[in-house]
Amino acid sequence: MDGKVQLYQRTGSPNWQCACSINGRQQRANTREDSLSRAAVFAREWYLALISADRPAPNVRSDKASKPAKPTSAPRAIAVSGPPVRTFREAARRFMIEFEAITQGQRNAIYVHGHRRRLANHLVPFFGATAVDDIGAGMIADYRIHRMSNGRRGKPPARSTMHQEIVCLRQVLKTAIRHKWLDHLPDLSAPYGRSGKVSHRAWFSPEEWRTFDAALRERARNPLKEQWRTATENLRDCVLFMVNTGLRPDEALRLEYRDVAIVVDEATGERLLEIAVRGKRGVGWCKSMPEAVAPFRRLKSRNAGAPLDRLFPSLQNELFNTVLDELNMKVDREGQRRTAYSLRHTYISTRLMNGADIYQVAKNCRTSVEMIETYYASHIKNVIDASAINVRKTPPSRQKASAPPV
Repeated sequence: MDGKVQLYQRTGSPNWQCACSINGRQQRANTREDSLSRAAVFAREWYLALISADRPAPNVRSDKASKPAKPTSAPRAIAVSGPPVRTFREAARRFMIEFEAITQGQRNAIYVHGHRRRLANHLVPFFGATAVDDIGAGMIADYRIHRMSNGRRGKPPARSTMHQEIVCLRQVLKTAIRHKWLDHLPDLSAPYGRSGKVSHRAWFSPEEWRTFDAALRERARNPLKEQWRTATENLRDCVLFMVNTGLRPDEALRLEYRDVAIVVDEATGERLLEIAVRGKRGVGWCKSMPEAVAPFRRLKSRNAGAPLDRLFPSLQNELFNTVLDELNMKVDREGQRRTAYSLRHTYISTRLMNGADIYQVAKNCRTSVEMIETYYASHIKNVIDASAINVRKTPPSRQKASAPPV
């Protein structure tokens, strides 16, 4: 408005005030907006309304003498509606439409469904009717308190669960910024927080793995019921396959027989599996340990696997957990629960313990070196080179001073 309208804030008030001068008279109004962009829109419309109210009425021709109109003073403040208020519910709806359309074929459907579930169960019920402009660091801290106080079965959500919800919240607010419903992203960091403890992911140590494998072998040879023999044999071969390939459970569930080929490795001359993996990182490749070949052949022969059939129509989690419970191995020393994912962790840890190159392990497992160093390498004793640490400095030998020449 070329400096004709001024915007300012009063001490102790988050709302913007606007002021202007009309015919030598100072006019002021409260925009009732804490967003500068929305306050500017209000001030512009407020100023134009004042200008139009101050203009004289046009001359009207009439037979009767017109009486002089009484001077009217301009109103002190005129309430003018600003742009439509965009709520968090609208931003969340827009985010899901964009996210599903733009990431189609690039993001796992389970990951996309996870965002939809977090919005429907937690974020929208809390923020739904709130304007995106009103969501600040304080309200986000209130959400954290709400979630920690109203967890499932009286337990607060895990740190990773809260992290995923905050990531989803950030994505929704970024969508609002793209559509100019929001000026800036509020502070989403957890107050009073510190870096979380990095703990080793649940795995099977060599001794624990031998115990677990022996129990699976015995259960496959002598099932509780004869009709369960095929299921127990498939479970053991599934476990052996995953612990010798390092596949994620969701990657294993997507495998078809045509994705796996038995090849002879040129570098080692060993027979192993070459697997085309489809997972959250897209399509990648994996080369197995030689011990994965026999379980794959047994699975294909036992289930008469056709090229388009799935290797594992489902993971038998119930039987898997039953065997762990019988061995009292469901929870490790750190209190971490063992799941099918623990087979992947066992593969990575075992490779590192045997001196495999950390970059090649990360490449074969479709992850980063940083992830392996953080969650695996720092807990493996074999990674520490004792010869490089236990170095002793040799003290200099004392030599007798030679007599000076005569």
